Amino acid sequence: MTLSFPNRSRSFDATRRGVRFWGHDRSLEILCFVDESALRRLKPDASDDERSYLAAFDVNCDRIHHVASALYSRRHADFLSLAASDF
Repeated sequence: MTLSFPNRSRSFDATRRGVRFWGHDRSLEILCFVDESALRRLKPDASDDERSYLAAFDVNCDRIHHVASALYSRRHADFLSLAASDF
């Protein structure tokens, strides 16, 4: 099964220090999370704040979705966590 991202919403998680977003496998909603290390790898000049992390996510959204889809194809789970090593 493939993961799609029809809803472009995302939110900053201050506790876990990263960005949450959602994918869909048909009717299943899959919670995804990209952590601070990954966002810094994607945008090394990002500041250490919510606005910068969300901007880093937005600029790299297609790449992040691609990595999340690849992870999901290997391990079907209802939660995916993306780290710097995934990029």
